[in-house]
Amino acid sequence: MPRLIVLPHEELCPQGAVIDAQKGVSICDTLLDHGIEIEHACEKSCACTTCHVILREGYDSLSEATETEEDLLDKAWGLEPTSRLSCQAQVGDADLVVEIPKYSINMVKEGH
Repeated sequence: MPRLIVLPHEELCPQGAVIDAQKGVSICDTLLDHGIEIEHACEKSCACTTCHVILREGYDSLSEATETEEDLLDKAWGLEPTSRLSCQAQVGDADLVVEIPKYSINMVKEGH
């Protein structure tokens, strides 16, 4: 079973986390299912960039991003070559090391 290793994030996951992930499930759903409340303003429909993550390890194990995802990523805060929208990137066979950026372009957070 692949592992999703989440690097510490000041607000969402201060201690970091190691999660047994299910292959074929999105990174976003995996995080949410384990109590890491990553933003997903468009309800995971690939229409925003609030669920942007940076893959520090395992990027090459993911399927390629669609053109729509690539276009949206161009608008993400802190974009890096290994950035993905977590609602679109599905866990494969390899372990993933994920960094959740400190900021997003979302001006309003639900529930805050």
